[in-house]
Amino acid sequence: PACPAMTNNGSSRPWLFLLTGFPGLEHVHPWIAVPISLMYFVAICGNAAILTIIRAERSLHKPMFLFLAMLAATDLCLVATTVPTVLPLFWFNVRALRFGACATQMFFIHSLSCVESGILLAMAFDRFVAISNPLRYPLIFTGSRIAKTGLLMLLRGVLFVLPTPLLLRLLRYCGANALSHSFCLHQDVMKLACSDRRVNVIYGLFAVLATFGIDSLLVLLSYVVIVKTVLSIACGEERLRALDTCVSHLCAVLLFYVPLIGLTVVHRFGEWASPLVHILMGFTYVLIPPMLNPVVYSIKITQIRQRIAKRLQS
Repeated sequence: PACPAMTNNGSSRPWLFLLTGFPGLEHVHPWIAVPISLMYFVAICGNAAILTIIRAERSLHKPMFLFLAMLAATDLCLVATTVPTVLPLFWFNVRALRFGACATQMFFIHSLSCVESGILLAMAFDRFVAISNPLRYPLIFTGSRIAKTGLLMLLRGVLFVLPTPLLLRLLRYCGANALSHSFCLHQDVMKLACSDRRVNVIYGLFAVLATFGIDSLLVLLSYVVIVKTVLSIACGEERLRALDTCVSHLCAVLLFYVPLIGLTVVHRFGEWASPLVHILMGFTYVLIPPMLNPVVYSIKITQIRQRIAKRLQS
């Protein structure tokens, strides 16, 4: 049944959004929930392990590992933000979500994604300085500057994303109320409005370009300089060693930006696409980076791998 609209002047009953699982496969949602739950479990355990090891081992209190701890904390919060709607939907078919809860979840998902993008940029700059100017590395990446960088990225995410739920509340919703995903995203909720949403579209585009767009461009420029610096190294073994320190970060960048770009393309130009494509891209965006980042860093960084092995043996 259609839900009551929430007009610009408010409503006695809040608008209800309906979350979407896998259309046509509702009868096997509990079975689909098993691998999704396992992915959440791996993401939570992996990022919690990274945080615990870095916090406990003083030898890992270095810039690269401190940024990694920030990345793990962000991924952990992102997973915790999406779990409350995804698992009840698949396990118990709980689809309805009030506007306030949906807006809150949307704010956290987008702001944490913005924070993660900023941390990946900081990690790219960390690798750039370590390879291009190693003598100044300890002077540039002090503990206070790393803490300020993390705080700055957090504030940036909050300030850029905070207007989006406020702007959505000004829209009028009538008719369709089914979302394309199992959680709330700005572009998904915005499409359900039946009033003029040009301000939301313009601000959303501005926020994306000012955060993800600039971040990705600066990461690309950092790697252009890194490659240029590495190619100037005479010894082939030294080249490989320098590039090897960037592999895990480069994997994290690809794990983050490829699903982000894919989800953006699907929402902007994929009206022709099957609902299944929207669902899969959404889960790829919120689940794959938090799940695989700890795996990538555990495999590539010897110190992390050794600490994990040591703790498993003890």
